[in-house]
Amino acid sequence: MTVFHFFNCAILTFGPHAVYYSATPLSEYDTIGTSVKAAIVYLGTTLVKLICLATFLKVPENDSFDPYQELLKALIGFIDVAGLYFALTQLIHRNISQNHKFQAVGLGWAFADSVLHRLAPLWVGARGLEFTWEYIFQGIEANANLVLNLSLAALGSLMWLRKNKPKTLIPIIYACAGVLATMPSITSYLRRALGWHPPKVVAFELASSLVMAFISWQLFAACQRPSI
Repeated sequence: MTVFHFFNCAILTFGPHAVYYSATPLSEYDTIGTSVKAAIVYLGTTLVKLICLATFLKVPENDSFDPYQELLKALIGFIDVAGLYFALTQLIHRNISQNHKFQAVGLGWAFADSVLHRLAPLWVGARGLEFTWEYIFQGIEANANLVLNLSLAALGSLMWLRKNKPKTLIPIIYACAGVLATMPSITSYLRRALGWHPPKVVAFELASSLVMAFISWQLFAACQRPSI
């Protein structure tokens, strides 16, 4: 039963990444190399973030919400945006379109995040003797994170790769990217300051990921239209 629960949670956590790759044109254009490069950039970005967190943040004495500490975390979180910029603009990609590039980068970014933050807890905890919903919520959260990372990569491609986008959409694109970049701080506020329980937080993450994906898709489609 414990091994069965572990495999169920692992499939829920990591399966959607494989399904997305195989069910979209990414597999036809063999973009796995781009995703692997993006995952490596994510690992390097995470290392820089950890160094910054260890340098500038103090260890809290309790689990209460500290606005100053959370503001610093949010600012340090923008290192992810810098890493995504590097992955989208500086890495050498195969001859793939902008549509496939941002999807491959976002997929690799999200998969690396899931492996780094969720594989070890799954391996240690999901094989326990008692059933718990914690790792199922963790898997659902990984799905929401996949959608959020794809949305952020799409907005990043509009900001840095798309030159002839409508000027009226530029503030909206940057505002949405800012919301996505600060999403970890938003969920931290909901958990620690408002005391939301995991089901409520995961439901918020799912809803917000779908909303941001719809907005990003609309913005991307609007920027694809030829200007009159």
